[in-house]
Amino acid sequence: MLKSVPKESEKMLVRGFDPITGKDARIVILGTLPGDRSLEVQQYYADPGNALWPIVQQLFGIDRKLNCDEIKQCLIENRIAIWDVLEQAERNGSQDNKIIPKTKKANDFLRFFAAHPSITDVFFNGKLPKKYFDKLVTPKLKDSPRLNAPLPSTSGANTHCKREKKVELWTVQLLKALA
Repeated sequence: MLKSVPKESEKMLVRGFDPITGKDARIVILGTLPGDRSLEVQQYYADPGNALWPIVQQLFGIDRKLNCDEIKQCLIENRIAIWDVLEQAERNGSQDNKIIPKTKKANDFLRFFAAHPSITDVFFNGKLPKKYFDKLVTPKLKDSPRLNAPLPSTSGANTHCKREKKVELWTVQLLKALA
């Protein structure tokens, strides 16, 4: 059963998903929290305007006809994990900039990095995940993988960077990290 999505003016407690990861992941891509469409279908980056899945498909030559579970398996095989910085927060609407600051709770990255010692690089899907990670997570870390500068958000709401440019920038940085 699909969950109803609140109106833009309604606050909603949003809870993130479990990470997509294999035991030998080298890279983790961090977003902030799932958007409304993702919450409805219980799938990361489900909004058709989001460029993350097309980036991954192009990067690894994945057939565009594969379903989400098959694409997730390709990520795991290529040693890429996906998760969100926040475990939960209240938000008005779907966009990250609508998160109510005092309600943010970070995921347990101490446990995550301990369970995935092969991760060498952290990439941020936009500026807000990096900002939240720096504030809520970095002070608790003694050692961490390389924290890369945020890449342009793959969200369709990010109109500052065209989809083709997002694909190019993400592809270059991920290939560099995987080399």
